Parts: sequence; structure tokens; C-alpha cells
Amino acid sequence: MSATKPATIEDVALIAGVSIATVSRALNEPGKVADSTRRKILDAVAQTGYTTNAMARSLRMRRANMILILAPDVGDPNFSNILVGLETEASKRGYGILIGNTQNDPERETNYLRFISSNQADGIILLTGHLPYGLEAAGPVTRMPPMVAVNEPVPYAAIPFVGVDNFEGARVATDHLISQGHTRIAFIGKSTNRAVAMLRERGYRTALASAGVAIDERFVLEADGTTESGRGAAERMFVRDQLPTAFFCVNDATALGVIIALSARGYDLPHDFSVMGFDDISYASFVTPSLTTMKQPRLQIGEASMDLLLAMLEGEDVQKREILLRSELILRNSVALRRD
Repeated sequence: MSATKPATIEDVALIAGVSIATVSRALNEPGKVADSTRRKILDAVAQTGYTTNAMARSLRMRRANMILILAPDVGDPNFSNILVGLETEASKRGYGILIGNTQNDPERETNYLRFISSNQADGIILLTGHLPYGLEAAGPVTRMPPMVAVNEPVPYAAIPFVGVDNFEGARVATDHLISQGHTRIAFIGKSTNRAVAMLRERGYRTALASAGVAIDERFVLEADGTTESGRGAAERMFVRDQLPTAFFCVNDATALGVIIALSARGYDLPHDFSVMGFDDISYASFVTPSLTTMKQPRLQIGEASMDLLLAMLEGEDVQKREILLRSELILRNSVALRRD
């Protein structure tokens, strides 16, 4: 190409050996073009520099073709596979992603909103469990950008939600402990402000009630989802006159803390105590004993979330939609038959 003559879509089509219409589809709706053809077209785009023209087209349409993802902690082991699903689905549809690692900092969240106000991003994926700080200052609710909450629903807001069925998953997990003969089952992870924790506690309570097992409120302990909070909760349990025989933990990180506390006291797991987690994060199969848990379909959650957000961007009315995926019981070595 000449250094002074802008590349055209005809140039791309000629080099790739396809029609202009195929080039247009590959750039605007990549999911409708075969992978081999799309690769040839992208190679031709790179050779000609037509990318600049494509960006100008996006500006004319007032569409950035970028999605802002707000996450409280990108180091969370639940995040990586969700991100893969989000990015994979976005890429299929011709979108890129911007990741905002908020660290639950209001100022950071407000700063990330500049991508929306400056038209550098078209919509938001929320993994934070709340509306972005500073959104109210950006304009009235009717002008909110399209948003989808993932993993953690946003309370009191008509934000579509995609995640695992936390209530049902917790019910299945507790049922499994009951099937192993456990009736004194502790729940570690009580919370009054995290929707996921509250749903999992409800599932635990429902399973016990359905089995005719009385709930001992002394076995329901607060924890914030961290390993240290799980360790601390298990330690507090030992001031009780009666101990549980099994622990159902709100997530795998909490379960690890419980295992650490019990092992430090010299208990043989799962002979002395059974421990159940939730999420099936990467290290769940490597701890000792390996953790029985509920597996979240994180890749599918990411794909479904992005698909829903892009449907909103295309004008579909999905404001009250909720997509709940099933978790899977993963049997390992931390749960055993009650022996007392």
C-alpha cells in the first residue's frame, strides 16, 4: 500500500481473496465467518493498515466495540475462567474488553467509569455485587449504560444476573453431608450483606429442614469468604460444648481455613471431621485432604454473561432476566461417613 493512500476494504478483499461483503461480515459479525477465512482477512487487515479505518467506522457509529469489566480482585481464583468465557464470547462478536481491578475502592470505580462517559466502552460487566460508585453522579438511572451482574447479584436494582444457582448448589452440598450420616453440620460463612452467602445459607437450612434435622444456631458462624476467616471460625467452634461432625463452608477458601485449623489441632480428616466447600477453585484438588466441593461452570457463566450484555446492546429488553447455571458435586476425600 502507498504510504499516503488510506487502505480500503477493497484492498483487504483483494489480498484475502474474498468478497467485500465477506470482509464486512468478518469485521462486524466475526461469528458468522469461518475461522480460516477470518484469519486470512485479519492478516490482510494487518498488511494494509485497514484497522484504522475500522476504528473510524466505530466512532461514526458511536460504538466503541469495547466492554468494561469491573472486578473487585482480578487475583480471585474464580475470576480467570469467567474472564476467558467473557473474552471468548466478546471476540466472536467483534468486541474487545477492558478490565477494571477495583479493589472495592470507590475512587477507582468512579475513575473506570470514564471509559463509559467518553464512549470508549459500550457496556459493563459487574463482578462487584453493586452498582458502580459514581454512576449516580454521571446521570439519572434512565441513562445507565447496559450492565450485567455476574456471580454476585446487585441488590435492589433491575440489573440482569448470570451466575450459579447458589441456593440449589448449597442444598445439594448439604444433602450430600446428610447422606453420609452427618446431622451436626456447621455452616461457615454467614453474612448479612452478601447475596451469594445468604443464598448458600438458605440452601443449607432448607436441606436440613427437609431431612427433619434441627438447626443448631451455634453451628452457624460468620466468615467473610477468606481463608483466615474460615480458620478463625473453626477455632471459635471449639469453645462449644458440642462440636459438629461436618463443616459446610460458603466457599473453598473458607474450607481451606477450616482444614488448616483442624489439622493444626491434630485431627485426622475426614475421619474426625468432614469438610465441604463450594466453587471448585484451582487448588481444591491439591489440598490435603482433597476438597469435596460444588463446581461452578465458570467458563459458561462468562460466555452467557457476555452474550446477554451484547443482546442488550443490540436493543433486546432483558432488564429483569436471570440466568442460573447448575453447579456440579465433585467428590474427593474431605467428606466421609460419620463414624461416631
